[in-house]
Amino acid sequence: MKKRSWSLAGLAISLMLSTALVGCGSSGAGSGSAADPSGGNSGGEKVLTIAKSADITGFDIHNYSNTGTEATLVNMFSYLIKRDKEGLFQPDLAEYWENVNPTTWRFQLRKGVTFHNGDPFTAEDVKFSLERVSKDEKLVQYGNYKQIKEVNVIDEHTVEIVTEQPEPVLLSRLSRIGSGMLPSKYIKEKGFDEFLKNPVGTGPYKFQEWIRDDRLTMVKFDQYYAGTPQWDKVVVRSIPEEATRVSELLTGGIDLAIQIPPTDMERVNTDTTASITGPTTRVSMLTVKVDKDRPTADPRVREAIDLAIDKKLLISSIFEGEGVETRTGLVPGIFGADKNFYEKSQYDPERAKQLLKEAGYENGPTITFTGSVGKSLKDKETSEIIASMLEQVGFKVELEVLDNSRFNEKRAADKTGDLTLIAYGNSLFDADLLYKRLKPDTHFDNPELEKLLNDAERNMNVEERKKQYARAQEIIDQERLNIHLLHVVAQYGYNKRIKFEPRLDEMIFAESIR
Repeated sequence: MKKRSWSLAGLAISLMLSTALVGCGSSGAGSGSAADPSGGNSGGEKVLTIAKSADITGFDIHNYSNTGTEATLVNMFSYLIKRDKEGLFQPDLAEYWENVNPTTWRFQLRKGVTFHNGDPFTAEDVKFSLERVSKDEKLVQYGNYKQIKEVNVIDEHTVEIVTEQPEPVLLSRLSRIGSGMLPSKYIKEKGFDEFLKNPVGTGPYKFQEWIRDDRLTMVKFDQYYAGTPQWDKVVVRSIPEEATRVSELLTGGIDLAIQIPPTDMERVNTDTTASITGPTTRVSMLTVKVDKDRPTADPRVREAIDLAIDKKLLISSIFEGEGVETRTGLVPGIFGADKNFYEKSQYDPERAKQLLKEAGYENGPTITFTGSVGKSLKDKETSEIIASMLEQVGFKVELEVLDNSRFNEKRAADKTGDLTLIAYGNSLFDADLLYKRLKPDTHFDNPELEKLLNDAERNMNVEERKKQYARAQEIIDQERLNIHLLHVVAQYGYNKRIKFEPRLDEMIFAESIR
């Protein structure tokens, strides 16, 4: 049987706002004693080898938005604060913090922290990092940090972050990759291009080598503030082929495999390996472009797409029953989630056919559909079965399935099709993050929705924010701007020589793997 480590009750994370939030202590990194945990090691070197479906996108931590890259780079880069596995805020580079007034937060920085190149971590690095991501509109993460007006250096280890307006989720923003700390002195002296070739952070592991689309190798950073890391080396391999990841795990070539196919979960349970299912905030959905001159500009066509998809069949046939149907991208544990849209779906292929006729498509419209392979669990198969379901009600589907890199490039350039399959995780644990992508993904024009999202972004009243996001979900569902499919689970395989427990945010902290 698959080992389960979660329940929906365990996903509940409350948005807590107070005038003073104080933390203390360290991460408690230990010196695990697992003996030779990865096959083929020599000389007693402790190597942890992890296999993922897709490579990282690069080392500019302010310029990407995918969980897979963050899950790896959390081992190299640190934030001011971090979340523990329960989702609660804990100190990281900041030892404690307080809300001075509605638009000002003061952070006391940890002393004695150094970057991997030996430069000391100071308030100047905080100012450089956060003002970069909050001022440069070209950066992918800009939209999540533009709320920061300025960062004031009080002294070497004290900073004040001033926001343009009251900011209800600032702490959440500061606990994710877009707020990763960069070495200001190193970058100013060497240039950003040199940093991208030889990245420097303050995390427990430092950069050794990156072979694109093959592997990233990190080695322990002996001067890490929380103590000497337990692994001598952490290798993250890129293995897009599911069968190859499973084979490598079963033969001892890797210690941990991310995205084990549902059909292989039982096969991975052997004398030496095991499978485990973990929670996520991730929702698989179709983003729908609604601008004019597209068939999907017609709401009847969008409704027909929704009604043509049998989500129950999708979950049972592709995901072996592991998943929950949903009509929202916000799941339990995310602030703003509305239970009225969760565990719900509609399926009516006959009505879908009728809607196409009403929209003037007697012979069915032609729609373009962009999918991916290796970006998320069973993405290629999901795209193919959805295309088939749409064709059964009369659509003509031009499906394009791209590898992870090409998909990211095309999406960043806004050149994806009428429909795009994406699986969104929510590292902010707040509706704000999901809806940052709504307009660029869909090109929607709805003044009420836009006002709701803008007002909720700055609203410090928790109950009012909940109502605003509830109404936003209602509009998105009615308009089918996103067609939500299922809340997905994460499926891992691991060698029993290590101890591994999945996290809700899907981060892979090497120091938590014993």
